[in-house]
Amino acid sequence: MITITDTETLAAFCDRARSFDYVTVDTEFLRERTYYSKLCLVQLAVPGDTDDDAVLVDPLAQGLSLDPLYALFRDTSVVKVFHAARQDVEIFVHDGKVVPDPMFDTQVAAMVCGFGEQVGYETLVRKIAKAQVDKSSRFTDWSRRPLTDAQKSYALADVTHLRPVYEHLAAELARSGRTAWVEEEMAVLTDPATYVTRPEDAWQRVKTRTQSGRFLAIVRELAAFRESYAQSRDVPRSRVFKDDALVELASTKPQTEKDLAGSRLLLREARRGEIAEGILAAVARGQASDPESHPPLDKRAFGPPVNPALADLLRVLLKARAESAGVAQKLVATSADLDLIAGGARDLPALTGWRRKVFGADALRLIAGEVGLYAKGREVEVFEI
Repeated sequence: MITITDTETLAAFCDRARSFDYVTVDTEFLRERTYYSKLCLVQLAVPGDTDDDAVLVDPLAQGLSLDPLYALFRDTSVVKVFHAARQDVEIFVHDGKVVPDPMFDTQVAAMVCGFGEQVGYETLVRKIAKAQVDKSSRFTDWSRRPLTDAQKSYALADVTHLRPVYEHLAAELARSGRTAWVEEEMAVLTDPATYVTRPEDAWQRVKTRTQSGRFLAIVRELAAFRESYAQSRDVPRSRVFKDDALVELASTKPQTEKDLAGSRLLLREARRGEIAEGILAAVARGQASDPESHPPLDKRAFGPPVNPALADLLRVLLKARAESAGVAQKLVATSADLDLIAGGARDLPALTGWRRKVFGADALRLIAGEVGLYAKGREVEVFEI
């Protein structure tokens, strides 16, 4: 097993990788104690079966620069292959300001090729590469040095088995004419905006039951403060305060540090100092905000109720169309998407691109009363009305 610890050797491997159509990529990282993932290892492999064709890159090695790797990522003549790419790419965007392009995500491709919902890497390796993945080193501390032989073997397997998985899925996509479907999905993963977390948008991840504009304004300000604080100090959001504490603060609207001391859910460190000052300022901003600037309410909570029968029909149609096309239902549309469509929403991915061909066009015709559904044995068929 080759472990690269210097920039010159990494540059040589990356130069060699440019002579191939693709390179498989994976990472090992830690994120339990930081906001941003700490990159601990990069695994790379090119087509072949020699020791030189798969390497480990140690980004913690003193003096090693990942610039040659980032240059390879920018080389559009080489496809960068990942499985479940988003977290890996997020690291490279933060550390190197680069998005690998072009990119191929085998998890997305597997969903298009009928392997089910968010199929795991081990399943694909077993079914396609006819191999087993030793998972014993998955949750080890990847920042400790030296790495054990078991860790190295586990890490290398993540990119060596990925080669036959990629080649099989790419061939199946070409055979079925669905390569463009995956490329459409990759457009999201190769967009740098996908990896930008804006503090002003952080409130949208907080689950609340209250639909008060003033309450949501306070939630927005508290979430924005927490996100900015966590980013600037590189600590997890939960180390600042958790979501349940955030919702409690938005409800109780503390005005002084004495008020914060009465919180049941706030960490002791957040009841004084910078975090306490930030909380009180955020609450004050939310309370003083103009009603016109309040976050939009969830229209589904106040608008006309969704016709449950229509939503159920869309679910039946989705299941039938997804099974017929051999594609994972979740990749086409979520349950929430179906409720939105039944309620009148039309600006959704499920109704555009390849999804429209598989499901969206018939969904709109079903809503318009132009087609109906009937059972034929175990299958559901669409008929003209």
